[in-house]
Amino acid sequence: MPCPIHSQPDPFREARRKDGVLVNKFQGNPVPMILRHEDVRNAAKDWQTFSSDAPLRVPIPSEEDVRTVRQLPLEIDPPEHGGYRAVAEPFFNRAKLPEVVARVEALVRSLVADALGREAVEIVREFAIPLQSRALACLLNMPDSEADIWIGWGTHVFREGDGKSKGAALEKYLNGLFDRAESAPGDDFFSGLTRATFCGRPLTREEMLGYGSIMFAGGRDTVINSISGVIGHLSANPADLEYLREDPKRIVNAGEEFFRAISPVTHIGRVCPAGAEIHGVHAAPGSLVSLCFASANHDESVFPAPEEVRLDRKPNPHVAFGFGTHLCLGAAHARLVVRSLLKCLCEQVGQITTLAAEEKVEREERYDRPLAYESLTVRFTARPPRPRG
Repeated sequence: MPCPIHSQPDPFREARRKDGVLVNKFQGNPVPMILRHEDVRNAAKDWQTFSSDAPLRVPIPSEEDVRTVRQLPLEIDPPEHGGYRAVAEPFFNRAKLPEVVARVEALVRSLVADALGREAVEIVREFAIPLQSRALACLLNMPDSEADIWIGWGTHVFREGDGKSKGAALEKYLNGLFDRAESAPGDDFFSGLTRATFCGRPLTREEMLGYGSIMFAGGRDTVINSISGVIGHLSANPADLEYLREDPKRIVNAGEEFFRAISPVTHIGRVCPAGAEIHGVHAAPGSLVSLCFASANHDESVFPAPEEVRLDRKPNPHVAFGFGTHLCLGAAHARLVVRSLLKCLCEQVGQITTLAAEEKVEREERYDRPLAYESLTVRFTARPPRPRG
């Protein structure tokens, strides 16, 4: 099975070179996709022209039919954005604490050890979803019993299944968490929100739900795709695993390259309050445009041989976590998960053999883009013990 990163050519390459923009219909509406690296970064900084103040419409496809609350701080512009972001930052910064790093590394070692004891493991549902869910519990200072619930949610809290009932179920679950936190507060993220203030006042329940919604929706399928994409690549390219094993200091650069090459978020939406012109394409006032991170991360004017996964690529100014004001709050956590995975694979796994795979492909009117796997079954072979002396 070929590595999903290489299974198809960059679907945005020709439009990026020729026009810098690609108009694709999403939910029946034409949306100009901004494709070039410099243009994406400039648009991400220009919140007056390209606004995030668009409740339920920032993700593409939009989520009016699956949730009722504005996700915070994703769907708000400066200056309010800074205050909302400051509420959540302390918990996201926990990803840098030695005790959290140690817990996530121990979690990865446990999952890899279990996989090594089996003839086969299905990576998406038996490895990546448990890793994402339990690592999130570490970040949020929540018990593993809650992670057991999250594991049952599948790859996406909205988009897997009918969406609508899942969205209502998520808000019901979140309300239960906040009720419990208010009656018996602890040191977890949800209790922290019940004590937090914005502009000198307590958060409303709707605001708390907005934080909870993005916490579970924003870093779920993206981290799952990153985990399965890394394992699929190392299975198809065993020399890269050996390269990392030779010098673990290479893992940091390698992790950044995997985020660039996989680009787990294809794009994100922005609303143009006064309209905009993008390389001759007009966006009407109030209409959506897309910041296409996946295209920007393969812009050959910035990344030599962008179709190649170069684990020593440096500099690597990718925009896999966005850019500017809305740089992803969960970036440190995603990096911790992927680096911990790479470290453990180097230490414990000698070979990864793909037994079966079904690619996940984002199929749209104007492009098809591989996004890791629907399923990936592999065999992990233990690394031979190193000779003594």
